[in-house]
Amino acid sequence: MVSTYANVCNVASTKEEVTLLFGTSQVWRSQQEVTVQLSNRMILNPHAAKRLSVLLTNVIAQYEQRFGELALMDNVPEAVKQ
Repeated sequence: MVSTYANVCNVASTKEEVTLLFGTSQVWRSQQEVTVQLSNRMILNPHAAKRLSVLLTNVIAQYEQRFGELALMDNVPEAVKQ
């Protein structure tokens, strides 16, 4: 198994698959356009993507109960925040 660190994730989907793109950005807070080095792509069927969504929701809820609420970054689009 290979471990890779990512601080950026993007998602795209079609009827048959959900694609997760992972990468790293060396810039933490910038007002200019940032280039991200994508390193990994995970392709899931919709059923596996939904299971992953449920698992991540539960893990984040547990994390926030222990350590406090996580705030979304300012540059996250409104549609993603909801």
